[in-house]
Amino acid sequence: MPSSDILFYGAIASLLAGFATGIGALPVFFLKPDAVPRQLLNILLGLAAGVMLAATSFSLVVPSIEYGTEIYGSSLIGVAITCLFLFSGGWVLDLIDKSVPHLHRIMGREGPPSKMSRVGLFIMAITIHNFPEGMAVGVGFGAGDFGGGLALAIGIGIQNMPEGLAVALPLIRDGRSRSFAWLVALATGLVEPIGGLFGAGLVTLARTVLPAALAFAAGAMLFVISDEIIPETHRHGTQRSATYGVIVGFIIMMALDNLLG
Repeated sequence: MPSSDILFYGAIASLLAGFATGIGALPVFFLKPDAVPRQLLNILLGLAAGVMLAATSFSLVVPSIEYGTEIYGSSLIGVAITCLFLFSGGWVLDLIDKSVPHLHRIMGREGPPSKMSRVGLFIMAITIHNFPEGMAVGVGFGAGDFGGGLALAIGIGIQNMPEGLAVALPLIRDGRSRSFAWLVALATGLVEPIGGLFGAGLVTLARTVLPAALAFAAGAMLFVISDEIIPETHRHGTQRSATYGVIVGFIIMMALDNLLG
């Protein structure tokens, strides 16, 4: 696939995946703020975590090892690169998480003190973990496998929908207008095209960075899954339902990757 096509498809796919946050937030226009039970929302967020987990495994880690082995002619080198950058992706996101003030839906404020508004801090939290998702889509297309990149984009889009609703509902409860809540949810997803362009552009510069880029995106997504999404769903007695959501999400993404990739 020509590099111009990689950039184009990576940007468009990550844009559509990001736009799914707006689609997922559409119910705020006709639902009451407390109409969605916490248990249902946590099941949906668990499903999102399962999709991300499968995408990390099948669409990023496995290809990283395969491309590393192919490019460098050694399975040992391929595995070593994947391990190194898988850890690096999580470590870098951890540094960002500690350095940037933000607000989680349940876990509260994190990062250094800030005078930023609650809405601003909430947007910042979603932005931190949406960027690596967009990067993953861009790198997926950068691998030259259109089907695999498409499966990854669809999976990220699916998991973005409940996140959009999870962003919008608390804003309504805080007294914000429905239109404002929807626009905020949409805006948090539109950081993904930036990550998509970054990821796609990175791998078009040199094919040798492809294994590292895939593993780095995987590590960043693993950090988000374990540090943010799953802890937020495993509270208030809903952890068992959320766990089944994770399993269903994993199955959906596994099927997409094998049918389209």
